[in-house]
Amino acid sequence: MPLSTPADPRFAEISVWLSTITEPVVLPATLRAASADASFRRYFRVDATDGHTYIVMDAPPPQENVERFVKTAAIFRQTGVTVPQVYAQDLTRGFLLLSDLGPTTYLHQLNNDTANKLYLDAIDALILIQVQSQPDVLPEYDRALLLRELMLFPEWYIGKHLGQTLTEKQNATLSKVFDTLLAAAVAQPPVTVHRDYHSRNLMVLSSGNPGILDFQDAVYGPITYDIVSLLRDAYIQWDEEIVLDWAIRYWERAKRAGLPVSPDIDSFYQDFEYMGLQRHLKILGIFARLYHRDGKDTYLNDMPVVLEYVRKAAMRYKPLAPLVRLLDELEDKQPQVGYTF
Repeated sequence: MPLSTPADPRFAEISVWLSTITEPVVLPATLRAASADASFRRYFRVDATDGHTYIVMDAPPPQENVERFVKTAAIFRQTGVTVPQVYAQDLTRGFLLLSDLGPTTYLHQLNNDTANKLYLDAIDALILIQVQSQPDVLPEYDRALLLRELMLFPEWYIGKHLGQTLTEKQNATLSKVFDTLLAAAVAQPPVTVHRDYHSRNLMVLSSGNPGILDFQDAVYGPITYDIVSLLRDAYIQWDEEIVLDWAIRYWERAKRAGLPVSPDIDSFYQDFEYMGLQRHLKILGIFARLYHRDGKDTYLNDMPVVLEYVRKAAMRYKPLAPLVRLLDELEDKQPQVGYTF
């Protein structure tokens, strides 16, 4: 299937734009698809006369904001982590020419033999970002934004995907759970938050792991957000004992680095679980929206893992247990019981 079609005028624009770039000199005829993601962005790989390959980001306005990508890339690069270098840009049309961090994501490389090293590398990079956090640089991940994300769950997962309308009592139950999650989130110390720090956005490099992608939505918010994104990943699942071990490794290293994590491991892990539940409810809404609005059905395959995270976390805490009963009602399952705290 050709990359350029009559319905794809942006591809022709990209080729023309690339031909105007003098450093590096790239070869537009070598453009080929590299990847796409859950947004409107797509990526191409292109060869250059210097023998290297580069990545072209096509981020059509007004849906995407490449200026934010460029600014956030500079913020992350200053911390010492590896992010793509921006070589050329057309902010008006939404085109960027970036360094190529290679084709191998963490998701493709992770297995029982590689996981410990890769995750510890990712934890070290995350701490490097967090210890250099500064307020008033990135948008605040405040209660209003966290709530807007949570509301994707009743709108898209419950309403569109399950085809259910919540009763007044069910709405009250969900609102109470949301209030509990939001109170816990905003009580956490704020740091730089990548917001999608997981196996599809981390690249395996020959040195300097990981290469970090998809950081343009970074914010300033709860300290456990990125570590739970990493360890309770929607795209790959690990035994809870292993996740707990990695979470403790992060907590120990974060404390040594002077980060304001809870000094008590039980309190830290509760923050971790509550934050994960907020994120996973949002993800269920996003995956449902990607399917029902955007026709992207591949994300349906990842819903069972996310639902399992939701149920297990909620069942462990008395204030969150009503969420499991609500899911049982909506999905017509037998009620489950059992919480730990």
